[in-house]
Formats: sequence, structure tokens, C-alpha cells
Amino acid sequence: MLIPSIDNVRGPFERVTSPGEAVDRLARLYDDATQALRGAVERFLKDGEPPSSATRALFRYPELRLTYAPNGPALSSPRAFAKFSDPGTYATTVTQPQEFRAYLLEQLEPLVSEYGATMEVGVGAPEIPYPYVIESGDELTRGGADAAELARFFPVPSLATIGDETADGEFDFGPERPLALFDAPRVDYSLRRLVHYTGSDWRAMQPWVLLTNYHRYVDQFVHWGLKQLHAGAGVQKVVLPGNVVIDSSVSPAEAEARVGAVAWHRFQMPAYHCVRADGRGISLVNIGVGPSNAKTITDHIAVLRPHCWLMVGHCAGLRQSQVIGDYVLAHAYLRRDNILDEPVPLMTPIPALAEVQVALQEAVAKVTGDRGEALKRRLRTGTVVTNDDRNWELRWSKERRLINISRAIAVDMESATIATQGFRMRVPYGTLLCVSDKPLHGEIKLPGAANAFYERAIAEHLQIGIAAIGLLQAQDDTLHSRKLRSFDEPPFR
Repeated sequence: MLIPSIDNVRGPFERVTSPGEAVDRLARLYDDATQALRGAVERFLKDGEPPSSATRALFRYPELRLTYAPNGPALSSPRAFAKFSDPGTYATTVTQPQEFRAYLLEQLEPLVSEYGATMEVGVGAPEIPYPYVIESGDELTRGGADAAELARFFPVPSLATIGDETADGEFDFGPERPLALFDAPRVDYSLRRLVHYTGSDWRAMQPWVLLTNYHRYVDQFVHWGLKQLHAGAGVQKVVLPGNVVIDSSVSPAEAEARVGAVAWHRFQMPAYHCVRADGRGISLVNIGVGPSNAKTITDHIAVLRPHCWLMVGHCAGLRQSQVIGDYVLAHAYLRRDNILDEPVPLMTPIPALAEVQVALQEAVAKVTGDRGEALKRRLRTGTVVTNDDRNWELRWSKERRLINISRAIAVDMESATIATQGFRMRVPYGTLLCVSDKPLHGEIKLPGAANAFYERAIAEHLQIGIAAIGLLQAQDDTLHSRKLRSFDEPPFR
């Protein structure tokens, strides 16, 4: 017999007095729910026993509710997040509360101490899909059960309950407002997608992210990470695709052997992580080429609420004065990627973030040693065209006017998508590209010239990206710009 879903059932809710108590209760409820779900799946696979309605009622996400009822005028705060726009009740379901503990406390503490919000924690309405509590999937091979049979008795992911309506400003003001951009079903969906695309556990993803469109950056990043690890510079471990972990107990020779054996090509957008205990770790994701990949991976990284993501990749220079190996710091984007036009209409400005722009420029100066006019010659600031057609040069007669009137200085296939996604998902963003060819001036990529360029430029470019993150890490409180927030934002960052 098919066991019906009970998505409209909620409660009971319990008042809690401190953020720590709220997260503790969320964690207990989540652990109880996932243990009940995992145990029911085990019984079904072993004995064919489906869960009863009472048992299935246990498979639900915990929910957090905050009520803000000021006695006087609404409090104003210069902070970009952890603040209320209006009195009312705000709610969200939560997944993996223990893993998100630091983030939850960061958001809750100002809302309680400054705004006097009251907190309640209880059982939410949405059920936890069974695939989200099965870590490896090996369990499902026992008993001969298939996905269709499990779906008859256990909750499964439903696209009807997963979406970006809150992030895209499409939510209705009902009796409760959204507390966060992403609820538990949306977060769980992306956590599993991250594992699929990047080839590593989502928990390895660090809060500072570099995105690149060339695999050669990976070699330099891994080399840098291992050097930091063995030098005792704060890196605890380096995590590679396939969940290959290298820590300080692994000798340099063995570490190199493990790196060489990684089957990164099995994953569409492999990720590499330099993990630190102090929250200053960096992840590098090789997103490949094109705006579709750029949107896909940032859709999923966004649920982890990173502090920043930066694009470091190659571009085509459009100015005669540029030299191959020069840098382009994007301060505006001509969006020709055609992938985010509906959620973020083309009329929407994508602003440059001052903190990120300054950090990138200072990082170029620091790493290259250039200053004054020498830096201006090496680093060009301007508009980047992001095109979804790699062979845009073959449509030059149509592209020429747009490039001309936009004053664009470079073309790539990912940067505007990443910046627009940062704007859309409220994640600070920036772009520093390296000119690898000049198609309008007869300097196209040829194998010999390309290899020489790669050897010379990539190590420096990557070090600039890492240095920029280092500068931004000193100001992460102010990095989360109010430029990314609207007047009716959810309180959580």
C-alpha cells in the first residue's frame, strides 16, 4: 500500500532562549528524523516492511522561526545581513544544522541581541527525501529494491518543492516571511549536486572560492596547497576529486603520487580544496568552458553561503595596446551569455564591488611587483563581454558594433555569468582574467605560443587570485556589500 505524504503537517514548536540552544535543538530534531528515515529504509531493504503513517511522520526537516515585534521604530543597521526589514514572523527549514552551526550562529546572534527577536524550533512540514540520508548509495543494492519501489513508501526529491523563488524575489508576503534564501530541500538538492559535479564531499568546500576555465590552474593550485601543508602554514589537508585526502602524515613523495593518480576526468567540474581550521581555506573549481557550467556550479555552491567567489581564467584581448599575458580587471559586463536573462533581466546593473576590485588590483601589484605606470600597462580595467558562442569571431560583423559601443576590452565565456550569479545569490564576486590571445589583431592561440604562455603566466595569475583572497579575508565583515541586498531581504545572509 502506498503511504501518503504528509507535507502539510507542522509542529510542535518550542521556545528557545539563545542561538546556541536553537542550533542544538535543530540538530537533535534533524538527527532524530534522519535516523528514523535511515532505519526505516534499512528495515524495508531487509524485510520488505514499509513505514507506517506514524513512522513516516518522523521524516521531516526541523524548522526555525523568528518573531520580530519592536516596541518602537524599526532598528536600522549598516550591516548587510542579520537584520530585519519589517516586523513579523520569519521561518525556514534547516538541513545539516551541525555542519552549518557557525553560519547559523553568525546570523542568529545579532537578530536576538540587537533586535530582540524571539526564537522557536519545531518540526517543519517538508519531508526529508530518503536519498539525502543515504551517503554512498551502496545500501540500496541490497534486497533487490529499485528506486521506483522505494518511492512508493519513502519521500523522494520533488521539483515542486525545490526552487529559487526567494532568491529571485518571487515570494509572497503571507503570515510568515522567508528567514533565509534557501530552505532545507533546496540546500539538500545542491549538496548532492556538488558531490556529483565536483567529485568531492560537499563538506570539503571552503568559504573562499576560485573558479577557473583551464585545468592548468589546477596543477599550480595543488602544488601551492601541498607546499602550504608541508610548511605547516595552517593548511590541515588537501582534498582532491574522488575524496582523495592528503594530510601532514603523508610524505611529499607519496602526496605527489596520490595527486598523479587522481581520476579527475571522471567529474564534470572537479574541485580541489585547501582546508584550514580557521575558516580561511580556499577551494578551486575547474568549471570548464561556457556559461552553462558557470551557472550550474554557482547555483549549488551558493547554498553553502561562501564569503566570495572569484573568476581567474583566460580571455581574448580586444585592444591593440594589450599584450598577451596582461590582466583584465572587469568592472562591468556585457551579458551575451543568454542564460540568466529571465531571473536577472538584462536591464539589471551588475555592480562592481569596491572591496573586491581594490583587493584584486592590490594583489596584482603585490605579486607582479609593478607600480604606477607599469601596473597600468599590465592591468587594464574595463568591460568584459561574456559570450555563449566560442566562435563569436565568425559573427564579427554582428558583434563588432556591440563591442564598440560597450567599450569592451576583453571577451570570455564565463565571467558575466559568475558575476550575475553572485549578484543574484548575494555572494561577493570579482573577475581577473589573463589575455591569452588577440583575435582582432592576428594573435590567435597556436600550440607552441600557447604552451609558452601557459608556462609563464598561470602560476603568477593563480598567486594573484590567492593573494586577493588573503586581502579580502581581513575584511569579511564588510565584504558582504549592501549592494547585494534589496529592501525586503530575508534576514539571513
